Amino acid sequence: MRFVDSHCHLDRIDLEKEKIDFGTLFENAQANNVEHMLCVAISLDQFPAMVEKSKNYKNVSFSCGVHPLHVGEDKNFTLKDLHELASDQRVVAVGETGLDYYYSKDSIADQQKAFAHHIEVGNKLNKPIIVHTRDAREDTIAILKEQNADKCRGVLHCFTESWEMAKQAMDLNFYISISGIVTFKSAAELQDVVRKMPLDRLLIETDSPYLAPVPYRGKQNQPAYVKHVAEFVAQLKNISVEEVAEQTTQNFKDLFTTAKL
Repeated sequence: MRFVDSHCHLDRIDLEKEKIDFGTLFENAQANNVEHMLCVAISLDQFPAMVEKSKNYKNVSFSCGVHPLHVGEDKNFTLKDLHELASDQRVVAVGETGLDYYYSKDSIADQQKAFAHHIEVGNKLNKPIIVHTRDAREDTIAILKEQNADKCRGVLHCFTESWEMAKQAMDLNFYISISGIVTFKSAAELQDVVRKMPLDRLLIETDSPYLAPVPYRGKQNQPAYVKHVAEFVAQLKNISVEEVAEQTTQNFKDLFTTAKL
């Protein structure tokens, strides 16, 4: 049984807080049958350091992009810069990008422009995009359609939206990624979405170091905990965790085709 953590931020995990080193983080993941991790960028400025930190570990892939809440922080960010960095053969995806109207309504126009740029680069490089969306359901789907994101495909990560939005995303050849939020008692709507979701369009993730699943809720997250997401998904869908592991790993391979598993 093998799991893939389809979305984590390894460079943002506070190892000192956990009293472990980087190698132990990977040993913990391996001990919990996590065979691969996708380390996701939130800033072009921080991208080189993120890659440098994990480059010696063969079971890590990388994405390249600017998180919507960090749009504006990369002072020299241009479409050309994004294209150049995302062209790196170690980069299997573009993002994370998207829209966040919950935390930042002042930068909506800049977010939308950056989102469109990411999709353009994804289409040019034939690499899928990783999408963050919060309180922006209609605009997220509209921009995906307008920019022909069905060509490069992608994933709505850490999904917390409606079944209707999930269906619209799947119609655009997108996958839906489920994080530890699904294990929270307050996540009844998301749990219902997971019950309805076809297994061949699901991914699992930790979004480490954030959103640790039960029984680690409130603590710092790490890739080893993705198995708890898989176990909860299995319970919701009344199938074995082995089936969840097998299918979500295959889904990851089908979407992120250049990742070396």
